[in-house]
Amino acid sequence: MKTRKVGEVMTSEVIDARRETPFKDVARLLDRHRISGLPVVDADDKVVGVISETDLVRRQAAQAERDRGRRFPLSALRRKVRRRAAEARATTAGQLMSTPAITVHPEQRVADAARVMERHHIERLPVVDEEDRLIGIATRRDLLRVFLRTDDEIRQEIIDEVLTRAMSLPPHTVIVSVHEGLATLEGRLEHRGDIPQVVQLVWKVDGVVGVMNSLTFRVDDTSPPQTHPSRRIAHYWLPER
Repeated sequence: MKTRKVGEVMTSEVIDARRETPFKDVARLLDRHRISGLPVVDADDKVVGVISETDLVRRQAAQAERDRGRRFPLSALRRKVRRRAAEARATTAGQLMSTPAITVHPEQRVADAARVMERHHIERLPVVDEEDRLIGIATRRDLLRVFLRTDDEIRQEIIDEVLTRAMSLPPHTVIVSVHEGLATLEGRLEHRGDIPQVVQLVWKVDGVVGVMNSLTFRVDDTSPPQTHPSRRIAHYWLPER
């Protein structure tokens, strides 16, 4: 079963910055290339952080707050205030970037990368090789391309790759319908234990956003065999004559 990998959808030409890249140069890069963020790399092209428009706006807000004359003695500064003071003084990408950088590898599944984005509430993922060197960038838009497949394409892959090839089921054993990425499975399998496997494989098909399982079974092979209590055999002894 073919599953799309991050390396197939990522953008190879990446706009990046160095630790020493000035704040204003980072802003120019974002504006010129119409992007909302970029990775920060070291001299070996290893990703050390990520900087976004949000980081730049936060710095500007902290600068404005400092310019209004809000000053505190160091001993009285709370952690949040100290951080905002540091942001106000930041002049390079290395001082503004968010660390550690959350990255992915090109062989990872697109669906897994999408879950990482959702879990960490981020818009882009630097793609790195085995030595953690930057080789690409995957954005939400890149990953969403996978989910733009038509329902007919998704349905046909479920039939060909999951039911026929992976599970070796006879034709028409399972009736598949797909609507807006939601796959519905109806039919009767021989063994109950095959149902979770079918559902799991369908979930892995690119473009599937949900699975409605209406499968039944003929034989329950998941329950232990029933044991019947042994029957007591009565012995009758006749008196000796």
